[in-house]
Amino acid sequence: MQCSWKAVLLLALASIAIQYTAIRTFTAKSFHTCPGLAEAGLAERLCEEGPTFAYNLSRKTHILILATTRSGSSFVGQLFNQHLDVFYLFEPLYHVQNTLIPRFTQGKSPADRRVMLGASRDLLRSLYDCDLYFLENYIKPPPVNHTTDRIFRRGASRVLCSRPVCDPPGSGDLVLEEGDCVRKCGLLNLTVAAEACRERSHVAIKTVRVPEVNDLRALVEDPRLNLKVIQLVRDPRGILASRSETFRDTYRLWRLWYGTGRKPYNLDVTQLTTVCEDFSNSVSTGLMRPPWLKGKYMLVRYEDLARNPMKKTEEIYGFLGIPLDGHVARWIQNNTQGDPTLGKHKYGTVRNSAATAEKWRFRLSYDIVAFAQNACQRVLAQLGYKMAASEEELKNPSVSLVEERDFRPFS
Repeated sequence: MQCSWKAVLLLALASIAIQYTAIRTFTAKSFHTCPGLAEAGLAERLCEEGPTFAYNLSRKTHILILATTRSGSSFVGQLFNQHLDVFYLFEPLYHVQNTLIPRFTQGKSPADRRVMLGASRDLLRSLYDCDLYFLENYIKPPPVNHTTDRIFRRGASRVLCSRPVCDPPGSGDLVLEEGDCVRKCGLLNLTVAAEACRERSHVAIKTVRVPEVNDLRALVEDPRLNLKVIQLVRDPRGILASRSETFRDTYRLWRLWYGTGRKPYNLDVTQLTTVCEDFSNSVSTGLMRPPWLKGKYMLVRYEDLARNPMKKTEEIYGFLGIPLDGHVARWIQNNTQGDPTLGKHKYGTVRNSAATAEKWRFRLSYDIVAFAQNACQRVLAQLGYKMAASEEELKNPSVSLVEERDFRPFS
């Protein structure tokens, strides 16, 4: 009888040990599986050798701001960056694009696009799990001892520019401005940054490098993530005007058209039509409300946010189920009624937000606007942007070109 009890006890202990090992094995696995790197032909040194982080069993809210360039995404990003309990990253997918595009020999082929999106999804999974080591696969030159000075726009992330991630000698500032951060903080220690990430309850990432919400389906449906997508859209005419002003060389022919009144024969119209097609495809998916987006998707027009920044921000945070931080409210007050000339650079967020949203109407000639309206008429109708019927209507600020629409979150 005594031997029998010993055998039962040994079997029970062995069973517990096996279960413990299985749990440890599962929770020690990182989110990523590195298929993007394998398809791109990159060495998977970090996938095989790098440190991994435990699977996050807490239900953090993972936020993705899905936007396009010059649509107001930097402004929206700050609505999360200012929250003390949010770890915010500005355009980490820049590193994927910067690494993979030189390897593509056929331009933006469907195969290239699949590789890029696969790598982007892998990186997002890892970053939402606060696994910042995985980012090292895409940083050039590679970090040494997990430290680097090559993080794109590090200064746009408050956490990466404040203690303990950044502790500049002799500085009493708790948080540094973007330019000061780059100059004073020195190398970024990814280990310390990852710890700061894990201390926050939520992770927010902004990207302009994913074309459509449908490209995110695998992430949205991933049970390990609690991902919510904020899709930011803006009037394509406003985007065109802003890009022409900001990227003067790339949009030189559009500026030439405005200056001479004659459309250049070699104008790259895809700089406009691609934006409209991506918006239309993505918005169509969102407005159809497929089951996989239920509770996960909110469409935000930049114009609505610019006109009523506090009200719209409250709606966004309500959709996310996150209490609105007082720091966010104060930032909105200080950055939506100011003089835009006070901004330090072209990506600044200090401005009169309502006036900024309408400025494009005085930057583009009517013939360019008419061309844009014809090329983008489908998405203009989808998003409630009105056509300007004449030069006089275009330049008259009392005539609104934005319909009253209530794009409620899909909940």
